[in-house]
Amino acid sequence: MKETILVVDDEPDIREVVREILEDEDFSVLTAESAEDARQFKSSRQLDLVLLDIWMPGTDGISLLKEWSESNELDAPVIMISGHGNVETAVEAIRYGAYDFLEKPLSTAKLLVTVARALQSDRLRKENLRLRSRLEATSTIVGDSEQLQELREKIARIASTDSWVLITGEPGSGKEVAARSLHDQSPRREAEFVDVSLAAIPSQAVPVQLFGTEENGVVWPGRFEQAKGGTLFLDEIGDLDLDTQAKLLSALEESRFLRVGGQQYVDVDVRIIAATNQDLGKAVSEGRFREDLYYRLNVVPIHVPPLRTHVEDVPQLVDYYLNWLVEKERLPYHRFTTGALNVLRNYRWPGNVRELKNLIQRLLILIRGEEVDAKDVEAALGNVRATATRQFPESVFDMNLREAREQFEKSYLEYHLQRVGGNVSVLAQFAGMERTHLYRKLKTFGIDPKTVKNA
Repeated sequence: MKETILVVDDEPDIREVVREILEDEDFSVLTAESAEDARQFKSSRQLDLVLLDIWMPGTDGISLLKEWSESNELDAPVIMISGHGNVETAVEAIRYGAYDFLEKPLSTAKLLVTVARALQSDRLRKENLRLRSRLEATSTIVGDSEQLQELREKIARIASTDSWVLITGEPGSGKEVAARSLHDQSPRREAEFVDVSLAAIPSQAVPVQLFGTEENGVVWPGRFEQAKGGTLFLDEIGDLDLDTQAKLLSALEESRFLRVGGQQYVDVDVRIIAATNQDLGKAVSEGRFREDLYYRLNVVPIHVPPLRTHVEDVPQLVDYYLNWLVEKERLPYHRFTTGALNVLRNYRWPGNVRELKNLIQRLLILIRGEEVDAKDVEAALGNVRATATRQFPESVFDMNLREAREQFEKSYLEYHLQRVGGNVSVLAQFAGMERTHLYRKLKTFGIDPKTVKNA
């Protein structure tokens, strides 16, 4: 698949020469004559590299680079080019995240070497992130309760098949853990496990995310192609609108699909695992979910039980996440006393295992002594209740579900952003979100991380 390079320069001759050189090397090349055009390409295209001129009318290249850097949109390497460069300008460009700096007139050999190195460096960076993500994501179902033993046995039985699976369970109960466990025990385990949180994607953007796009011969692959040979995990499948449900059903039945704007079919070679916390049977009867898609997905159903029904597993879960957080997050180790564990076993856990993990993380960060005792846990749980009561007045319950969810998301992000001192990277890791998506959320809610850092 061709890599896409955007050339941004106000001189038509430069754009044309660079385009011809790169196309001769089998790259797909887009050109822009201004910062405004570059912004549009950046927001609507999947770019692999940007060649950016410094001196342009209107917004100059350094200002545009700074803008992308500060808004966390440097998701592709940027090579700066200039006919009037100096050491100070080059240093400034590198400081804002540029990969390298080239001077005009451009040497073809140096241009191609720099482009090749930048792309190779970015491939290694993305591969490291992918491997780190695989290492950090857990597929371990922790606990010896009868319910979890049955869950593990069921996953082991169906892992060797290629049947589609529908996983149900409350939010935070561990549906993704079950999906990853199934993938890791399947014949597809050496290929990708690609997870898509459908609830976090605007409905109009879901087809592009799933199937990719194709325009003027330029292809941007979607999640189906990324998961080729592996597993595609569709989380919160119940949030799909009916039009997208129809497209998904067609792709599954025909084992092929068209990219958005495409003319050639792409073969489907993935195992589908879907998950939901909704009653899809009820959604079918209410006309919100297609009956044919429901039965297609629900070949093998798996239910992940809520934590309150197997609280005997709490001590093992505490031990597992305690060691996991100490190893992965480099948090200090604190022993949980018997009294602390008893308090945790007697809590109802409305947020399930996810809430337990977050509580353990909070205690490891805040507690100064060597032990976490019952009073520490009671205080932490009390703060959770007090925060929820303070941030969600009765007026929230007069809103529709979408407005109430937005209110919760805003309060959640404000609370945890304050807790981590405005560090967006830490918040993204804690909340399980990509930083780019988190920045968009913060901007939507009018939350400025800088004000928290400076508070």
